[in-house]
Amino acid sequence: MTAPITRIAPDFALLKKTGFDSIIDVRSPSEFLDDHMPGAINLPVLDDAQRAEIGTIYKQINPFEAKRSGAAFVAQNIAGHLQTDLAKKDRDWRPLIYCWRGGQRSGAMAKIFSDIGWQSAVIEGGYKSYRKAVLDDLDHLPAKFRLIVLSGPTGTAKTHILRAAAENGLQVLDLEGLANHRGSLLGSEPGSPQPAQRLFESRVCAALQNFSPDRPIFIEAESNKIGQIHVPSALWASMRQASRVSLTAPIDARIAFLQRDYRHIIEQPDHLIELLAGLRQRYSTATFDLWESAIEAGDWHSFVHNLLETHYDPSYAQSSASRPLTDILTLSATTA
Repeated sequence: MTAPITRIAPDFALLKKTGFDSIIDVRSPSEFLDDHMPGAINLPVLDDAQRAEIGTIYKQINPFEAKRSGAAFVAQNIAGHLQTDLAKKDRDWRPLIYCWRGGQRSGAMAKIFSDIGWQSAVIEGGYKSYRKAVLDDLDHLPAKFRLIVLSGPTGTAKTHILRAAAENGLQVLDLEGLANHRGSLLGSEPGSPQPAQRLFESRVCAALQNFSPDRPIFIEAESNKIGQIHVPSALWASMRQASRVSLTAPIDARIAFLQRDYRHIIEQPDHLIELLAGLRQRYSTATFDLWESAIEAGDWHSFVHNLLETHYDPSYAQSSASRPLTDILTLSATTA
């Protein structure tokens, strides 16, 4: 006997209550990389090359041949998933499936699962309806929360403090973690690219969905852009109206911390010089000569001190002055 296939709206509260065992995105790998539901796994029924081939057949030959070739690919790919990723799923496994619009690709997988005996659900409207729900939530959710911004000049360990706070049960929205970037010129994570803008927005939305409006959310002071990623406009507006906790630390303590925290940068001096090239339009040749000389000599204390004094601290002062936040607390460190 076949198992039922249900269709479900991309309602985040409903999805939590339903408690599916797996969320399966059957779109191509490139579609999945651009964005997907948090926690989803990618089991494509057509890969990128196959999608392109089917599109060519559709345009150059006819729709019938495209559908026949597509059906063959879909059958082969689903069979492959059943023999590998899904080979050990028991009879009580309950998956949620989605494709682009909730149509043929997800329906094909759900039909086979039904014939096997697995009760599966398909997202009504597919990824497109999920994406609309994300955008709607990002427009209205931030205003429901009280945000407390952690602010301080570079080297005051804001990110580390927030992550420690999260480990101790506070609600923390780690934008830099979600964007996979430290939010500055030297902030890229080695060997690990940033997510696509839409995937970042999905991550932010999922985090907000898990927070309680009855408790504050702690968040690091950021510009509206983290690397190549833009902070959603409604969240950015809420951040500009938040309460502020300010951090201070002696310059030597900040320098010592930065040398530890950016060890991966120090170990690649040639790459560091390439990154600094992004500031050439802002500072004089003499300043760059000073930085390069310190880097080549391995005089990291002098280099970091001058970079803070010349670039980071003035930028922080200007940014702080432009944000009319309500100061509620100042924390001062005395050592590294």
